[in-house]
Amino acid sequence: MSRLTDLISRAKARDSQLGADLEQEFNVLSSRLPYGLNFERHSPEVVELPLRPVRKGDKVRVLPERGSKQKGDQRLWQVKYIHKAKNTADLELLGAAFPETISAGLGDLVVVAEFRDTIYPGLVSTGKVERGGNKPFHSVINGENYHALKALTYTHRGKVDAIYIDPPYNTGAKDWKYNNDYVEGDDQYRHSKWLAMMERRLMVARELLTPQDSVLIVTIDEKEVNRLGLLLEQVFAGSRIQMVTTVTNQRGVARGQEFARVDEYAFVVFVGGVRVTQGSDDLLTSDETIAKQRIDIWNRLMRRGTDSLRADSPRQFYPIFIDPVRKAIVSAGDPLPLGANRFSVEAPMGCVAVWPIRTNGAEGRWTLGVESLRKYASEGTAKVGAYSKARDQWSISYLISKDLARIKSGEIRVTGRDQNGVLQLEHAEHIERKKLPRTVWFRDSHNAGMYGSEHLSRFIPGRKFPFPKSLYLVEDMLRVFLSEKPNGIVMDFFCGSGTTAHAVMRLNNQDGGSRQSISVTNNEVAADEQKALLAQRLRPGDELWERNGICEYITKPRVAAAITGNTPDGEPIKGDYKFTDEFPMAEGFEENAEFFTLTYEARNAVNHNLAYARIAPLLWLRAGARGKRIDKLPANGWAVVDAYALLTSVDAATSFIDAVNQANGLRVAYVVTDDDRRFQAIAKRLRNGIEPVRLYESYLTNFSFSNGD
Repeated sequence: MSRLTDLISRAKARDSQLGADLEQEFNVLSSRLPYGLNFERHSPEVVELPLRPVRKGDKVRVLPERGSKQKGDQRLWQVKYIHKAKNTADLELLGAAFPETISAGLGDLVVVAEFRDTIYPGLVSTGKVERGGNKPFHSVINGENYHALKALTYTHRGKVDAIYIDPPYNTGAKDWKYNNDYVEGDDQYRHSKWLAMMERRLMVARELLTPQDSVLIVTIDEKEVNRLGLLLEQVFAGSRIQMVTTVTNQRGVARGQEFARVDEYAFVVFVGGVRVTQGSDDLLTSDETIAKQRIDIWNRLMRRGTDSLRADSPRQFYPIFIDPVRKAIVSAGDPLPLGANRFSVEAPMGCVAVWPIRTNGAEGRWTLGVESLRKYASEGTAKVGAYSKARDQWSISYLISKDLARIKSGEIRVTGRDQNGVLQLEHAEHIERKKLPRTVWFRDSHNAGMYGSEHLSRFIPGRKFPFPKSLYLVEDMLRVFLSEKPNGIVMDFFCGSGTTAHAVMRLNNQDGGSRQSISVTNNEVAADEQKALLAQRLRPGDELWERNGICEYITKPRVAAAITGNTPDGEPIKGDYKFTDEFPMAEGFEENAEFFTLTYEARNAVNHNLAYARIAPLLWLRAGARGKRIDKLPANGWAVVDAYALLTSVDAATSFIDAVNQANGLRVAYVVTDDDRRFQAIAKRLRNGIEPVRLYESYLTNFSFSNGD
């Protein structure tokens, strides 16, 4: 149900007549169809936090009995009091017309966060892989992606160069949840729920992108492509948007009695001045066509298209005299006045007169004037082409100005002249011809079965993930925008199997870059696996349940395997990478990665320095995710590491400032103080290039502000 429908239902419970009147007015308004994208902004989403301890004041749900297949009580309760000795809590029903209270065991409760609530996030490290020396770390975050995006507004607001996401396609199957329920194909609000889910996340993502020069790439299939396009136009009003069609399965996926689908779509939102980088491949033209183009660079001299008749340019209607035996241009006659008969012109002895005659027999015109043609012929840049027996007509070819410029630049090389003095040409092998990628991509490397599913099975054998993207498709998408950004930051908040992080590592390996990826996914267990785990009387939050979630079972092992070159069982990965650069997968990458789980902190705990251990990773991420991290409060009141510094006792400010100003590579100095005047005094004494940040004021203000408080 939509948000308004929920509110009307609550109004009816309190005042039936008021509820009925509101419903009547709502029905009148909802029958109107405004221009643009029209969808319901549904009740703010909620997320269950099974790993979060229950605290007084929390919103909770009462879980069904272990082993039950029922969804359980979806009402929200507030914890009024916790009896530690009994391990129970007193609860009061939220939003009830009449007070209702119950008691329940703490083990039967799950904390719930509504998306309209202000959160104070933290991160807990759950492991790392280090093979990249002093390169920055890739980050994988296990958490609800909306809240993770909120957390990243503190660390990466306006810093992200590219966001690549592959959201759920809303096929009607059990491929995504809204408010803890799978959205079925017969749900009448299915499309608007999907749009509401996407809009919330895209609006936060917009804050993370670099406004001067960044890109958002969203892949989708035909189910939501039209709605997504309109949504992007609304959220990113003023930005340029293009759609690329990618062939991901040449054999096609059956669609009943419809066309078999071979492609998917990618919307590209150009933010600021970002541009597509030219490369050696336009991602559409086949190798055979490219080879043919390299040989056949001569263009027909006869004008085609508009303004192509004799009457349109009489000065370009003249005879070209050729020797049909040698297939050589001998000379060119003067233009024939309009109205004069071409058959009145006699060709020199042994020559044939070639006129610009169109295929329908009409008199056309040449592209070049006669003086230019004579010059081209003398230089060997015009020649006799093929002869049509059916039309008794010879064609004349020449090199256009673009190709003459390529000869001058060395891209096309002159290897000699033929017997008629015509240039013999070939492409210089050491020079790549730069091309813009086209809006349709057709490459064997983009096959999702071969280089998505089959590829993934090499890194995490025996573990299945539905419809992973081709590694090389994602790599190509990112290369188009990041080839000139070796230190770019890439984010994927629907990261699934971790293909985006893997692709970023591939790009770094190809050009020695230090790009970072930030990957966000939840730890949801697939629908079929949930049934088996429920049968074992397990619940979300139990160790075995969590071990089978997407992040723990798929994403983290895949990213780790890509770096180390070994499967989760410690076996070398079999096979070689293909395309662009080929080498054994078992060699891995010289990269670093750390894995985190999102936490939810209490405001007072943050304010009183009691949540520092979970805030620490955010401070490190904001400073560039590079080098050592200050995981504990420093005993002497301050600490300096590779990329940032922390002052927890302003009484030690002088020694802190001296250490900071002497250190190399620092980006941020965090100062813990409630006194803004002392903070400003310290900030003024820091050298240029170091960002002063006041804790915890900047942290708390960021999340209150981003939530609209």
